[in-house]
This record gives sequence, C-alpha cells and structure tokens, in this order.
Amino acid sequence: MFTIVVFFLVLSVLVIIHECGHFIAAKKNGVRVEEFGFGLPPRLFGIKFGETLYSLNALPFGGFVKVFGEEAAEVEGKELSSEARSHSFAHKRPLQKVIILTAGVLANFLLGWVIISYLFVKGVPAPSDKISVESVTPNTPAFEAGILKNDVIASMSYGDKTIPIQGLEDVADATREFAGKEVNLTLQRNGEERTVKITPREKPPKNEGSLGIVITNFVIKKYSIVQAPFYGLIEAAKMTGLIFKELTSALVRFVTFQGAGVEVAGPVGIAKLTGTAARVGIDALLQLVALLSLNLAVINILPFPALDGGRLAFVIYESVTKRKINPSIEQKMNLVGFAFLIGLILLVTVNDIIKLIK
Repeated sequence: MFTIVVFFLVLSVLVIIHECGHFIAAKKNGVRVEEFGFGLPPRLFGIKFGETLYSLNALPFGGFVKVFGEEAAEVEGKELSSEARSHSFAHKRPLQKVIILTAGVLANFLLGWVIISYLFVKGVPAPSDKISVESVTPNTPAFEAGILKNDVIASMSYGDKTIPIQGLEDVADATREFAGKEVNLTLQRNGEERTVKITPREKPPKNEGSLGIVITNFVIKKYSIVQAPFYGLIEAAKMTGLIFKELTSALVRFVTFQGAGVEVAGPVGIAKLTGTAARVGIDALLQLVALLSLNLAVINILPFPALDGGRLAFVIYESVTKRKINPSIEQKMNLVGFAFLIGLILLVTVNDIIKLIK
C-alpha cells in the first residue's frame, strides 16, 4: 500500500507539472483549454470551472490538456466567429503552436533542474582521491582505536614496511597482509595527521571486516545557493542528453530486432523503484523524481504521433513546406500512435508483473 500511495503521488506531480506547462502556455497565447485531464480516457468524472473541464480518467498512466482546435479536423471547414478563431490552436501562428506544444517538456526539464539544484545545496556524493571512514562499528578494533567517521586513511605500516592508502583495494590488501599484527595506521582528521595502533582481525565477524569500518572514496560536495542552479543546469542537461542517447539507441535496437539492450520498466516497475527509493529516504526519492521528470521530457519530445514531439513535427512540416496536412490523416495518425503507446504500456506492464512473480 505504501508503494502504491507514493507512486501515485509521484505520478501526480510529474503529470500535473507537465500538463500545467501546456495549460499555462495555451492560456498565455489566448487558446481556450477545453479539458485538463489526469489519467487517460475513459473519463470517470469531471468538474467544470470557467471554460475548462477538470477530469479524472480511468487509466492512471498519464494526463492531457485538450485545447480548442488542437485537432485540425475539429475546426477545418467550419464557420467560426472571429472570437472563436482567436481562441483556436489551429489558427495561431507557428511560433505560438511550438511554445504550447513544447511547454510540457520544458516544465518537466525545469522540475528536474530544480530538484537537482536543491540536492546540490544539500550535498551530493563526488569522487575523491582520498579514502575516508564512512562509519565505525562498535566493539571493533577501529572503535577501540578511536577512529571516527570522516577520518581519512593515509597509510598503514608494520616494521619497516609502509603501504600508502590510495584506493579502496589498498585497505583490503594492507589488512590482509598485516592481519593479526599490531600496525600503525596514519589518519588525517580536520587537517591534522595522527597515528593510532590497531590490530586487523584475521577472522572478523560477518559483514564487519578486519578493522570494523566502512570506507568510501566519495565525499559529500555542497554548492552554495548561488552556485547550485548553474551546476544543476549542467547536470540536468548531461542527464537529459544521456537519456536521449540511451533511449534512441534502445529504439533502434528494438526496431532492428536486436532487443532493447537496456532494462525497460513500465508503471509496475517504476512503482516498485519509487517505493524502494521512498524507504531509503527523501533525497533518494527526489533523485528518482528528477530522473523520471527528465525521462518524461525526452519521451514526449520524440517525433512520434500522439506525443508532443509528433504534433510538433506536423507544425514544423507545415511551416517549412507551407502546405497543410490533411486533418483526417493527421487525426488517424494520432489515433494509431495513441493506440500503439497504450499497447506498449500494457506489454511492458505485463513484463513487469512477470518479473515480480518470478
């Protein structure tokens, strides 16, 4: 139940942010919004405020904003008043159409950027050339030697032999070689160097290790409120580029019958990941939300019928060629694309369920 609740909360945020982008852009450009729907049809119920119907639909896998005249077939060949034409998507300039169609993608990218920037202010793990202590287990050689969290391990020596600690494997090698012997462990603490005596255990209890410490080669790096948005934007752009690269590669492999080459998760798989992240902590959940939001941005901008990118492709084609696409053909292509997407979602969901059962 916890996983389901968290999943639908996350899904709600992602969908509402995306559709709010379209909604606000349409309103700002004078286009009438007929319906703001959460979930996909069939409609369960709706409430109308002003000119817009706010609906809850049966399939909880997405959402939509229906603007007047978005489907050219709705207004093509019809006598419209000057007021109706002024509020019709089909009668707006190409640039206005592009703004409305890409606003949802931009909203999802902005959400990912804001979350990443927030996490950068809190602190994020960054690779380090130093090996530091992440935690110390009570009643172990490290605990008795007074080793503390965040101490940096510089070297380990016994007799005339000194092993510099430059990587995680160096600690493992040194404790294995000096097991059962009292050694000098050189540490750095708050910029000062100190040496403690410690005896690595030959047969330590399970999951404790010879010294009784957990070590890492990562440090928590924090950015100021001024720096975070800049570096957050760079990171969001990098992640978006990587998502686009991996997704297009997977699609090419799929259509050429080579297999996706990557693990694909549908609603059930994402719900499981969301529940796991929520149990780890709020930061892990926020990281997942940022990643999902950037994924949603990339998927929606793909030039596939029924997606924002597909509609955008029609607008660009008409603008470049100065030729109108037959409204009936456009409508049929969008319906086929929508049906394909629903089928793909169902297929991936079945695959997720089979994985859970196994």
